[in-house]
Amino acid sequence: MPEAGLASEVAAIAAEAGRLAMARWDTDFKRWEKVPGSPVCDVDLEVDSLLRIRLAALLPDAGWLSEETADNARRLSARRIWVVDPIDGTRDYLRGRPGWAVSIALVEDGQPVIGVLDAPARREVWTAEAGNGAFRNGARLAVAPRDTLAGARVPADQLPRVDSDLVMVAKPNSIALRIAMVAAGEADLLATIRWGNEWDVAAAVLIAREAGAAITDALGRPLAFNTPSGQAFGVLASAPGIHDAAVERLADRAREVLRA
Repeated sequence: MPEAGLASEVAAIAAEAGRLAMARWDTDFKRWEKVPGSPVCDVDLEVDSLLRIRLAALLPDAGWLSEETADNARRLSARRIWVVDPIDGTRDYLRGRPGWAVSIALVEDGQPVIGVLDAPARREVWTAEAGNGAFRNGARLAVAPRDTLAGARVPADQLPRVDSDLVMVAKPNSIALRIAMVAAGEADLLATIRWGNEWDVAAAVLIAREAGAAITDALGRPLAFNTPSGQAFGVLASAPGIHDAAVERLADRAREVLRA
């Protein structure tokens, strides 16, 4: 388990990074695509650099996995590792929309034990520590008590016809914030059916888990972090009462993606 007070120090570092991102948000910064469909900007790199310096000073022995840093296999031998997305939801950041956040997780023995999302444009700070609950702006979070899949609220821009019994709610670009919506009881289900990166979800997975959500990959299997690939096949976060039904509904689609 993390040292006493460490979560507060991580939250302070996330807040510093959030202030930097906010100060640069409405300025003339460079932007480009790492690969088609994957935008990045100068600010991503500036925030990444700040986080690496500050977090390394906190735990010099911890490994590092970040969207904006070249991966290094040495992290695999580390018991503890920082898993970071300096700006999760870069598309919203570039468009001047508030659906982005600084995401920091401390992973210990393959599972997140501290998670922080700092979303300054939304005036939100989400925090969790393993065994101690999850909070937004200091208020304890709890998932919604839903036990039927039909009518479940999903952050989405559109839904396939087969899911027309679900209810769309507003969707921030940040997948971490969408998972956090489940933690806050503002959504009942978030699911992706594709390979995704650990840095996108590590902090939010702990926040949702500590709020009582059920969390698995797209096939209902436990999630693990600091894996060699740094990826997992999808994430499914939901109210516990609908998780099995959600896995069952998505299973064929998930297997089809894996076969492709």
